[in-house]
Amino acid sequence: MVSRTAAFVIDGVDAVRVTVEADLRPGLPSFSVVGMPDRAVTEARERVRAAIANSGFEFPLRRLVVNLAPAGLRKEGPALDLAIAGAVLAASGQLPEGALEDVALFAELSLDGRLQPCRGALAAAEAARREGTGRLVAAPASALEASLVSGVQAVALGHLSRLAGAVGGSRHEPLPPAPPCAEGGLPDLSDVRGHALAVEALVTAAAGGHNLLMVGPPGTGKTMLARRLSGILPPLTEAEALEVTRIQGVAGIGPGGALTRARPFRAPHHSVSASGLVGGGTVPTPGEATLAHRGVLFLDELSEFSRPALEALRVPLEEGELTVTRGQRTVRLPASFALVAATNPCPCGRGDEGCRCTEADLARHGRRLSGPLVDRLDLLVRVERPSSAALAGPAGTTSEAEAERVGRARERQLERSGCPNALLPVGRLGEARCSAAAEAELTRAYDAGALSARGRDRALRVARTIADLRGADEVAGQDVAGALAYRHDAASSAVR
Repeated sequence: MVSRTAAFVIDGVDAVRVTVEADLRPGLPSFSVVGMPDRAVTEARERVRAAIANSGFEFPLRRLVVNLAPAGLRKEGPALDLAIAGAVLAASGQLPEGALEDVALFAELSLDGRLQPCRGALAAAEAARREGTGRLVAAPASALEASLVSGVQAVALGHLSRLAGAVGGSRHEPLPPAPPCAEGGLPDLSDVRGHALAVEALVTAAAGGHNLLMVGPPGTGKTMLARRLSGILPPLTEAEALEVTRIQGVAGIGPGGALTRARPFRAPHHSVSASGLVGGGTVPTPGEATLAHRGVLFLDELSEFSRPALEALRVPLEEGELTVTRGQRTVRLPASFALVAATNPCPCGRGDEGCRCTEADLARHGRRLSGPLVDRLDLLVRVERPSSAALAGPAGTTSEAEAERVGRARERQLERSGCPNALLPVGRLGEARCSAAAEAELTRAYDAGALSARGRDRALRVARTIADLRGADEVAGQDVAGALAYRHDAASSAVR
């Protein structure tokens, strides 16, 4: 007898449907799993055998073959345990006929039959909705996460012995309570003194989703500024929150059972590898760029990152996503983030005042940041050492006030174009509504060689954001001048 049920495996940051088939035939007792399983799936044989026996069922003493279709997709992780057990029980007549129709099973099994949560329950629920599967049975914690997706009934199941009631609809276990929402506690911009220009650049980056590079000596406040960006970013939309929560759930860092409302802020150490930064590996997994999707990727001490890691950022900065190919397998990883970076002007950090670096030191420092990478940065600001009078002066603007400015500017962008200015495609740059003076300013800078074609487009997007911050419908010459000032001599200013 052959039985079938549906399951899901994680592929990148999405879930893919797997059909689990179990075939029982007379013969010497054996248990085989075919269909490109990895080691965790192969080991599921022992977990399933013990869980079935310890849940009051009988493991069939016949020739048992479990097939995982499609055969061309490599199956990884323990999330297929429950589906394999369900298919075996159905094939051996220990579940009612038709009990596994219109249901997907997604859980790891303990040896005593208890269900364990698996990463990616939200991704599995979204895949179930796409495939038209009405119910998803999972461990209570996973079912709570899956319940965030409308159109799919998330069924909590704590023990394999109660599987018949769960799939038959006669017995539902309550979902666990949602975790409490984390309260604020973000650092405030009012702590920053003596950096009015840098604060305005930070606000511009937040309003338009632009990339920002801060250059200055050690201890001048670059990291302090970057850490305060989270407090002025606009909240995630409902669709963005689902997307970010799904990615975090696959990575095992999500809140579990609640939508992530704050935009991600990732700050990897400078020793991170290229695959750790952008994703990849033998089994393609998301890197820091994907974990920062819809949020901010902060690279402190930018010049200390390896050049291969920095060069790997060029594609996501331009395309907003990554495509990782391993053999015949291709995985798409979303990576639409705003890059915020900080670096010293030279290895000794003194910059123009008393620099002790040799020409060789400066050359090595400069080679870390290639021209094409710097050209993809929208805003560059010098963060100089503030005066003692500025440090002792009154507090500056607050995060609450700047968040309101950012929110109003972002609303204008969404009403006009449906996306932040930084994501406005080249073919739609005409929506920026430039005045004649603004067009002339851009043309003059381009003809003088101060801008590449890409740089011109990026400067226009920044100018549009500056205009949005002041509530203007049209980009004026002063807005373009401000955008060009942020990019002025960027390639040589990034290092001494």
